[in-house]
Amino acid sequence: MTERTGAQPGAPPEHLAVSAVVCAYKDERWPLTQRAVKSLTSQTRPAEEIILVVDHNDSLLRRARAALPDVVVLHNAGAKGLSGARNTGVSASAGDVVAFLDDDAEAAPDWLERMVRHYDDPGVLAVGGQVRARWALGRPAWYPAEFDWVVGCSYRGQPTSLAEVRNPIGAAMSFRRTVFETVGGFDVTVGRVGALPVGCEETELSIRARRRWPEGRILHDPSAVVEHHVPASRTNVRYLLSRCWSEGVSKARVARLTGADAALQSERGYVGRTLTSGVVRELAAVRGRRDVHRLARVAAMAAGLASAAAGYTRGSLHPRTVITASTEGAS
Repeated sequence: MTERTGAQPGAPPEHLAVSAVVCAYKDERWPLTQRAVKSLTSQTRPAEEIILVVDHNDSLLRRARAALPDVVVLHNAGAKGLSGARNTGVSASAGDVVAFLDDDAEAAPDWLERMVRHYDDPGVLAVGGQVRARWALGRPAWYPAEFDWVVGCSYRGQPTSLAEVRNPIGAAMSFRRTVFETVGGFDVTVGRVGALPVGCEETELSIRARRRWPEGRILHDPSAVVEHHVPASRTNVRYLLSRCWSEGVSKARVARLTGADAALQSERGYVGRTLTSGVVRELAAVRGRRDVHRLARVAAMAAGLASAAAGYTRGSLHPRTVITASTEGAS
């Protein structure tokens, strides 16, 4: 592999080997984890290996090893949290492409096939798919589709056809191995630890990759679908606001690592286009009639934006801001 800046990150081999990684941390999610792994065993384009990384939970590790003999089950050898667990999975994998599926998500049978086909283009660095919300108790009427990212899912405003994006959604994404070999893994100072509602580790990695290969491409393919379980505990206003605040803190951390322009490029467009059009659409549909649900969605968008901005300000002014379980609002 050449080290010239801007060189293509890979070449299209006749057959790309794929490793699929799932990271788990919580005993209570074991039934969901089993379904996630099962969905990977039923792919039209099977992965050469499936790796389950258990994040510092010995009882879950023993249970998974006993129940999944055909899966490589590992203890997270790195820092506690999703970034460390993903890095453990990458280190143990052998595929040319490494795909990541959340432990509470289920992949459609052609999920891998639809993502992996894009790696025939040697300039493709990463590919993500569409993450559909599967609401445990049904979608709340007040919940704006523009904020489905809060529950780890695709949201209104994302491309509806194949398009280049800054970063994929972490619940269902893939990266070329060359990315990890060249720019390193997920930054363990960013990302979720346990149930804490932080994130942005895939954002930071994607920015690093694009800086290494300015002509490289990161794709969003809506035809590569997974369904993401959304528990009832994440369908209240408290969770939405705490998750938005935590996202702001996380973005402040990414901004310190990559610079504010790169960290907030997509967010500026999101606020200027997606949220603005969402508010206008909901208000226009009211048309003088009393519509509590539409007005509630407008209020939720305004409150979510304010909370994220407050989190970003806090994280910028106080870099050591710690997000504790008491702010998480969900189990």
